Amino acid sequence: MSHLGPDSESRSSDGSRPRDGSADDAAPNPRGRTDLPPVPVAVSPTEKFREFLVTRNQRLTPERRITVEEVFADHEHFDVETLAERLAAKSDGRRVSRSSVYRHVAAMEEAGLIRKIARQDDRDLYEHAYGYPHHDHLICRETGELIEFRSPELDAILERVAAEHGFRVEGHRLEVYGLSREARKPRRRRHSKLDRV
Repeated sequence: MSHLGPDSESRSSDGSRPRDGSADDAAPNPRGRTDLPPVPVAVSPTEKFREFLVTRNQRLTPERRITVEEVFADHEHFDVETLAERLAAKSDGRRVSRSSVYRHVAAMEEAGLIRKIARQDDRDLYEHAYGYPHHDHLICRETGELIEFRSPELDAILERVAAEHGFRVEGHRLEVYGLSREARKPRRRRHSKLDRV
């Protein structure tokens, strides 16, 4: 993940880099970018985090700023361990200790900037909650690919069911597990040497 601060001119309102429509975007890896466009936000993720910290009588330390900027440098799914390794390896004076990264990610989740979405390779995956529309996920159990989708019809069903029970929906998380198109493709059988005799 390359790093530019979320207040950079080359950023969207959420702090992520604009997408160029390249082939990499069309076929995301399991932890790749989303195909969902960002939504306009009033303040940058860094400023939103600062506002949250003020409510806790805390300040936006340089380490917290570095962490939130790194998380929002790109809109991709991430796990905390990989983020911690990346920040611990920095040699430009922007290093953040592993324990600090874990604390900062927990605070960012509490602030509503990010949300936990799934487990992959025994690690929790996170994504941006601030600056992106609510969406759900299809998760391939073989390849680990995450497919993000929005469904107004599904949202309407949930609202109707909630209303029937006198329940007020504040949010939901839907993960549908199965096999992606790629995982369902027939495998080419490799003939062994004995088959060729």
